Amino acid sequence: MTEVLKAYGRALRSLLQPGILLHLLWPTLVAVAFWIAVAWMSWDTVGAGVERLFVEVSWLNWLQMRWEASALAGAFFVKVVLVLLLIPLIYGTALFIVAVFALPLMLERVAEKDYPGLERRNGGTLAGSIGNALLAVAVFLAGWIVTLPLWLIPGMGIALPLLLSGYLNYRGFSYDALSAHAGADEIDAVLARERGGLYLAGIVAGLLAFIPVINLVAPAYAALAFIHYCLETLRRERAK
Repeated sequence: MTEVLKAYGRALRSLLQPGILLHLLWPTLVAVAFWIAVAWMSWDTVGAGVERLFVEVSWLNWLQMRWEASALAGAFFVKVVLVLLLIPLIYGTALFIVAVFALPLMLERVAEKDYPGLERRNGGTLAGSIGNALLAVAVFLAGWIVTLPLWLIPGMGIALPLLLSGYLNYRGFSYDALSAHAGADEIDAVLARERGGLYLAGIVAGLLAFIPVINLVAPAYAALAFIHYCLETLRRERAK
């Protein structure tokens, strides 16, 4: 836990570096704008599809009846479901944009300032980065949809999104944070050895996503923390 908190502290300090603040907000704004545009153009069609799905699929129909018993009924219920689906789509898209585009740019500045002596071994690839980010988002979205019925259990509406977000951040950022400086074997070794710490760092990022306003910059700020966590771990391992 100490190393995770140190990484987030270093990430906070890195915000003062020129060019870093620019990358904090734009990925989330792009993701929000994209999905709002999609929702605006297809809200009625998707809403009708969701309503039909909840009628035809037995366990979804059960879920609808349970929620309607709690005063969520009819068209309002469908809107709630659409919003619950829109949130992970926005978050997942923002993370993908950060991982593939913003993180490498922030990595250059952070590495130059804080890790100038760390040798670059370029063990990662662009294809690996994109594939890794897509897989992380796909698992996150699938997990979000599959676990929706469990949200009726008290506390699960917070715990499950937090665990899923933790996985998304851990899986989405770790590879990219190491790809420029670690060799291919080092990437595998660090990811295997530090899995617990990296997942914990992802959970912290998930907690930040629950805080209004801060959630707008949470994906990029988390990426900064993962950069520091991974590069500091790599530097420590090479010094042994």
